[in-house]
Amino acid sequence: MLNPATLYKTSTITTILQNIKSLNHLKQLHCIIITSPLNQHDLTSHLLTFASSKPNTLDYAYTIFLNLKNPTTFNYNTIIRAFAKTKNPNQSIKLFKKMLSFGLVPDYLTYPFVLKAASRLSEVRVGFSVHGRVVKDGLECDRFVRNGLIHIGGCFREVKYARKVFDEMFDNKNLVSWNSMLDCYVKCREVELAREVFGVMPEKDVVSWSCMVDGCVKCGEYSEALEVFREMCGKGVEANEVTMVSVLGACAHLGALEQGVLMHRYIVEKRIGFTLVLRTSLVDMYAKCGAIDDALVVFREACKKGTDVLIWNAMIGGLATHGFFRESLDMFTEMQNTGITPDEITYLCILSACAHGGLVKEAWFYFNSLAKHNMYPKTEHYACMIDVLARSGQLTQAYKFLSDMPMEPTASMLGALFNGCINHRNLDLAEVVGKKLVELEPDHDGRYVGLSNVYAVIRRWDEARAMRETMEKRGVKKSPGWSFVEILGLTHRFRNVAT
Repeated sequence: MLNPATLYKTSTITTILQNIKSLNHLKQLHCIIITSPLNQHDLTSHLLTFASSKPNTLDYAYTIFLNLKNPTTFNYNTIIRAFAKTKNPNQSIKLFKKMLSFGLVPDYLTYPFVLKAASRLSEVRVGFSVHGRVVKDGLECDRFVRNGLIHIGGCFREVKYARKVFDEMFDNKNLVSWNSMLDCYVKCREVELAREVFGVMPEKDVVSWSCMVDGCVKCGEYSEALEVFREMCGKGVEANEVTMVSVLGACAHLGALEQGVLMHRYIVEKRIGFTLVLRTSLVDMYAKCGAIDDALVVFREACKKGTDVLIWNAMIGGLATHGFFRESLDMFTEMQNTGITPDEITYLCILSACAHGGLVKEAWFYFNSLAKHNMYPKTEHYACMIDVLARSGQLTQAYKFLSDMPMEPTASMLGALFNGCINHRNLDLAEVVGKKLVELEPDHDGRYVGLSNVYAVIRRWDEARAMRETMEKRGVKKSPGWSFVEILGLTHRFRNVAT
C-alpha cells in the first residue's frame, strides 16, 4: 500500500513511478495525487506520461487524460504518441482534431506522432492534410517534422514527394533524415536509388546498413544482401534483430544452410535477443533450407516462451514443403489445441500439405473450413485446391472448379492444372489450358514452350513449330535456367546457357 505521507514529502513523482508494479498501485497513486495538497496538474501529467508508456495501462492513461481540466499541448502529445503505437492509431487522429478544436497549437513534437498514426492507417489524405497544417503553423523547416514527412512519403509510396522534402532540407539533414530517405526507397523497391543514397551518406549506423540489406532482400537480390551484411561486419558495425531477420530471409531464399547456421551462431555470440520475430525467421530459414530437425528445435524452444500464428505457419509450411504432410496436419491440430487461431496463411500451408500428400478429402474439409471461421478464400487458396485436384488426377473436377470460381483464373491456377494434365497425360485438356496461359501471359516464355511440347508429344509438329515461331515473332526469348549451390559457406549461381 502506498503511503500518502511519503508522496507529500517527495518533490518528484519519478522515483515512486519506477516502483509501480501493477495497475492497482497506479490507481492508488492517482487517488493520493487527487487528494494531495501539491500541484495536482504537474503530478497528474507525470502520471499520464508513465501510464501511457505501458500498453497494459494505456486505457487508464486515457481515463486520466479525459479528466484533465485544461490539458496542455504536452498532455495531448503524450496521449497521441501512445495511441500512434497501438493497433488503434485512428485514436491519435481524433485526439489531434480535438486538440485543434480547443484552440491548442501543435508543436514540433505533435506532428511526427500524428504523421506516424496516419502512415500506419495508410491515410494518404490525412497525411498530406497534416502537411498543410504544418505549413500553416510555420513548422515546415523543423528537422524533426520534416523527418516525419519523409517517413510518410515512404509509407505512402510517394517517392517524389519524399525526395522533394528531403532535398529541401539542404544542410539541415541528420542521420535520421538520411535513413528515412533510404527507407523510403527500400519500401518502394527502388534499390538502385537506395544504393545511391547509401553511397553518399556522410555517416551510417546499424539502421542504415539494415535498411540496405532489407532492400536487397525485397528486390530478390539475396546474394547481394549477404555481401552488404559482410561489408557491414567488416566496418565494425554490429547487427541487431532487424538486420538478422533480413539476413536470415536471404539465406532462406538461397537455400544457403551453411550461411544460415553461421548467422544463427552470430546471433548467439553477439547476444542479440531471441525475440519471437527472430525465432520465426530462424524456423523459416531452417525449414526452407531443408533442415527440418533444426527448425523443430528452434520452434520447440520458442513454444516455451510463447508463440503466435506466424511461427506456427512457418513450421507447418516447412513440414508441408518437404513432404511431411501428416506431421504438418498434426501440428495444425496442436496449434489449435494451444489456443492459437489459424489465419489465411495457415490454411494455405495446410492445403499445400494436402496437395503434396494427395489428400483430396482433407483438402476439401480445410477449404470449406475457411468460411466457417469467417475467412474468405483468396486466389492462393483456389490455386492450392486446383493443385490438389490436378496432382491427384481429378482433372475434370479441377477444370470445373476453376470455371465456377467467383474470380478470373490466375496464371498460377492455370499452371497447376496444366502441370496436372501433363503428368496424367490428359493432353486434350492440356491444350485448352495451355492456350489460356499463352493468352494470359503473352510475354512468358514458359507458356509457349509448354504448349509447344504438348503438341510435340501428340505429334502435331506444325502446331509445335508455329508456337515457337509465334514466340519468336513476339520477341519472347527463352530464359536460361539457373540454380544455387552452396560450397564452403559461399553461394554460387549456375546458369544453363543452352538455347
